[in-house]
Formats: sequence, structure tokens, C-alpha cells
Amino acid sequence: MKVKIPNTKFIKAFFVSQRITLLIFLILIITAIYSVIFLNNNISQKNIDNLQLENKLKLTSAKLNNLQNQDQYKINQKLKKNIDDIQVSYKTSVDLYQRILDLRARKQNTSDLEKEFAQSLDYLYQINYSSAEASLKILASDIQKNEDALVQIQVTPPQNVTQSNVPPSSGFSVQSVTTDNGSFTVYIVAADLNSTRVIVDTASSGDCNNNCPTLPLSDYVSRNGAFAGINGTYFCPPEYPSCAGKTGSFDLLVMNKNKVYFNSSNNVYSTNPAVIFSGNSARFVGQALEWGRDTGADAVLSNYPLLVSGGNIAYSGGGDPKFAPKGPRDFIAAKGSTVYIGTISNASMEDGAKVLKTMGMDNALNLDEGGSTALWYGGYKAGPGRNIPNAILFVRK
Repeated sequence: MKVKIPNTKFIKAFFVSQRITLLIFLILIITAIYSVIFLNNNISQKNIDNLQLENKLKLTSAKLNNLQNQDQYKINQKLKKNIDDIQVSYKTSVDLYQRILDLRARKQNTSDLEKEFAQSLDYLYQINYSSAEASLKILASDIQKNEDALVQIQVTPPQNVTQSNVPPSSGFSVQSVTTDNGSFTVYIVAADLNSTRVIVDTASSGDCNNNCPTLPLSDYVSRNGAFAGINGTYFCPPEYPSCAGKTGSFDLLVMNKNKVYFNSSNNVYSTNPAVIFSGNSARFVGQALEWGRDTGADAVLSNYPLLVSGGNIAYSGGGDPKFAPKGPRDFIAAKGSTVYIGTISNASMEDGAKVLKTMGMDNALNLDEGGSTALWYGGYKAGPGRNIPNAILFVRK
């Protein structure tokens, strides 16, 4: 079923018309304040008694209070609040729709969710905030139920999963890790950097802003002779409405296997974390701006958030609302000279950070997830999900 998203011009135009009235009111206030300042200067120059100044200030205050109590002012304040509420609801609806699309990318039937979404948008179009808010809460709950069910279906642990908080020294492992947030199943690949080179491959040969090429993870693995791989940065899937005009693009700093830096100009002052692989070492930086454009490295990739830094939890909640729901959480991490890629099932972002801290990782960085989740080791261990614009790969030296 095709979901129709209303044109936001109606809401924006309505909001702008009210802003004009508010702007006039602000101009009146500013004019009154500047008048008081002007009078204050003249009063000082003419040595008028301070009592007269106080009386004038009281009079100005009374006039402002009178203006604020006028019906038109109160009406505009109410309209502004209503429009602000509706804009918040609209943003929420966009986030929920993207979660629906992630479910669809993972081959789930989303027709009922799409009907609920359409009803929510209809309430927003009618400027019916209270109904829209209630409808969106129900939709969010139903989406969460589908995501939880999907986790149980697609990442049901194999029989006799070992409970261990110690990561593997090499190869692929499925293990249950116990934290104070609960137990989580981790699908993880380990490789020694002394014998493994980490690279990033990209579908595009250079910066791309729209209609950018994407590939399945298996293609990246095969064309590089890699033995393992995982999806890379956040990007704009073509099915996201918010990605219109920039489909397939990503705006985070990446250096691919050909030593080409992507999005260099818009990441000069980037505060997003990054990981750099050079020879047999992995360096994690809290901000990409700490890294130059050295092409001597094997791979550079920025994403967020940083989950573990220096052996300590670096993310403990907040940020993007998408970080809170349970779902697959993809990561790249390092401990000593061993590098890890993997997926933590049915976890929030905070859960993921605790899992990797519990496993003793020195550093760990979150990767894209949801409908983009894909992990390869001799075949798909998770995913394949949607096609992606870049991937992290393990190749033999």
C-alpha cells in the first residue's frame, strides 16, 4: 500500500502567517524598551529626579502588561503552541515511518502499520493535535511489537549458545553476554590485526549527493576477496521520505580502499567519532576533526555514537530517539591487536554499550543498523537487509 504523506507547505504557511503577528508584537516590545533606554539617557542628561524615571518605567511596564493581556496576543500564543505541537508530532511521524520502512526492508508485512500511519497523518493534516498524538503513541507501540517479534524470528540464537562475557580470539562466535541490563545474544567476528587488514569499500568512486549507488554486502565481500564484513555508516535509503533529493548518500567522513576521502569538506570540524586502521593498530577518536587526511592509513570511517572509549562506557543514553528502542545494534570494536565486528540482538544503544564494555573492549563504535544490518562470515550471519553505500571488510594480509 502506498502511503501518502501530506505536503508540509500547508503547515509551514500557517506557521509563517502567525509569525508575522508575533513579529509585530516583538517589534512593539523592542520599540518600547528602546524608548525607555532613550528616555533614560535624556533623563540623565537633564538631571530629572529618579522618582520620575521610576514612574515612567512603571508606566511602560503597565502598557506592556496590558498588551500581553489583549485577546489577539493570547490567541497568537495559543496558535503558536498548537503549531509547535503539530510540528513535533510531524517529526515523530517521520521517525516512525522510517522504522516502518526498516521493517519492510527486512521483508516484513507492514500494511497494517501503514494504515495506522496514514490515519495519524490525516489527523495532522486536519490540525488535530490531540488525536494525532494519541494515534502516534499507538503506532509507536505497534511498531515496537513488530520489531520485537522480528528479533525473535530472525536472530533466534542457535541451540546451546555459550554464556560467556569473553570475546573470541578469532573467527565467528555466537554467545550470550550477561550485563546488569540483562543477557544479550552477540554475533561476533574476531580477527588479529597482525594478519588481517581492515578496509572500507564504497559503491561510489567519489562524493555523491543524490541517486548514489548501493550494493549488497555480499558484493563488497566477493569483489575484495574478504572473509568477513559488516555494513558501514548511516546513509539515506531511497524509501525514506526525508531522503528525497539525496538518496543513497552519506555525509560522514570515510576513506575507502583506494585512498579516496569522502565528504572531506563538510567534516573539517566534525564532532562525530571515527575509527582509523593503520597496519596492525586501530585508533578511535572522539571527534573526526582530530584526524587529518592521511592516506597512509588502511581505512577511515566516522559514525556515531562512540560506545566504549578507553575501556569505559562512552554512551549512556539520550541523543537520537532511534537509540532507545530494542533492535539489532551493529558495531566495530578493538581490544589490543584484535578487531571485532558484530551485531547485538534485541538491544537499545545503551544496552549495546554495556555489552561491549562487559566484553572488555578497549574501544567500540556504533554502525548503521535496523534495515541496513548485515554481517558476513562465510555467508550472511545477519541480514542481508537493504543495499548499502559502504562496508567494512576484513581481508587477509
